[in-house]
Amino acid sequence: MSGTSLQAFLTIILSAFLVNVSDARPGKQSRPNIILIVSDDHGREAVGCYGNKVVKTPNIDRLASEGTRFSNAFCTVSSCSPSRSAILTGMQSHSNGMYGLEHQEHHFSSFDKILSLPVLLEKAGYRTARIGKLHVAPEPVYHFQKVLQEGAVNNPASIGRSPVEMADLCSPVFSESSEQPFFLYYATDDPHRSNSVLANGTPFFDGSRPNAFGNRTQAYPMVVENTFNPANVVVPSFLPDTRACREELAQYYQAISRMDQGVGRLISNLKAAGKYEQTVIIYISDNGSPFPGSKTNLYEPGMRLPCIVKLPNASRKNFVNDAMISWVDITPTILDFADFTGSIKQFQGRSFKNIIEQETVKGWDEVYASHSFHEVMMYYPMRVLRERRYKLIYNIAWKLQYPMALDLYQSYTWQSITKTKSGKLGQRTVQSYLQRPKFELYDLDKDPNELNNLADNVGYKHELKRMQDKLRHFQERTHDMWLSKWNYE
Repeated sequence: MSGTSLQAFLTIILSAFLVNVSDARPGKQSRPNIILIVSDDHGREAVGCYGNKVVKTPNIDRLASEGTRFSNAFCTVSSCSPSRSAILTGMQSHSNGMYGLEHQEHHFSSFDKILSLPVLLEKAGYRTARIGKLHVAPEPVYHFQKVLQEGAVNNPASIGRSPVEMADLCSPVFSESSEQPFFLYYATDDPHRSNSVLANGTPFFDGSRPNAFGNRTQAYPMVVENTFNPANVVVPSFLPDTRACREELAQYYQAISRMDQGVGRLISNLKAAGKYEQTVIIYISDNGSPFPGSKTNLYEPGMRLPCIVKLPNASRKNFVNDAMISWVDITPTILDFADFTGSIKQFQGRSFKNIIEQETVKGWDEVYASHSFHEVMMYYPMRVLRERRYKLIYNIAWKLQYPMALDLYQSYTWQSITKTKSGKLGQRTVQSYLQRPKFELYDLDKDPNELNNLADNVGYKHELKRMQDKLRHFQERTHDMWLSKWNYE
């Protein structure tokens, strides 16, 4: 495609995403405050209220006990920047332009004309503030009125690794005398892996020891560092039950416990300001856990995540909702809470506000996912349709070997696998993990670990064709440039 034709193509796409905000309603006292908590790489298998009896997440669990826990919540892409762009725009990352990680050397950025959640909330009369990790660009697209303190990606010295301190820095937002409601974006670096360094600061990349996950000898301010015995951690089925993996999970749990204390302090400060019952609180993770088989994958561990919503004066508590929701639904839902009345054309998600406390819901039975890159050299586009029973993964560049994220490849867990005779990642062989077929079709009722690919099974050819047609239509309506692969292959 020539430069001129590409520019014309993008112009057509962007024109489809224009939004009329002239009728956005000004702020009024009756509207709730809104807090969106986004942790970094927190898999649902490591949350107490989702069934883990070892990890310590009492504050997240308490939030769930006072609100609604979604049992079928999914990110759209299991990679930090693209996922956060979907959360904050209501659009798939291949539609908003954030194809991969927003690092300076990668230069992935959303299109300039995209209108993000904080920008739209400001137009609706909300005060907007953020703290911690942003990891999306450009700034005018993702503009917040206040940056309480900037986080730094994967830096143990940044505020994002000190969640209780983060929570205290948010207190002025709660106590400010204003008739305008507020929107706070609280985004930790925990429990992301940290840069691999020795105690003396020397980096190491040989996978010879567990990653620290931001943990350090000197405790973070006001944090009680809970340590875990590797013998006691819960090894999920997608990981190998090895000494190396257990030692890394123990470090991971410690980072989760630290992050949970930040959530607790944030809620405590909100209550002290008398704003708890006037505030919608949403807790999610951007993507799956930072282990092979989860993060950067669109297998279940990578995309099925925690989502907890606490409503003002909730009528149902400790409620479990099984509606299938996606991170592209987050922005439409928050704008619905904000009583935003603008005409939105860019959204590819929809509001789930009215079903949060419903016992039985209809029409929430499928989600779509889209991965293109992690780092710029890690090109491996995948498109996914996930239904209640069946799941279809389309590996667009299937002839390539699956490229692993550098921190996962260098991890103690992965390197220990490569040194064993079994060569297995959980129940999956290393070979099948690295070399994938064009289509993967799974019956999740019979095969929850996604091990038995039915795409070549003649007994499932009708299911395969039906889901392929739906997936292709998804690519058409989201203006996916990878749609062309259907035509020339």
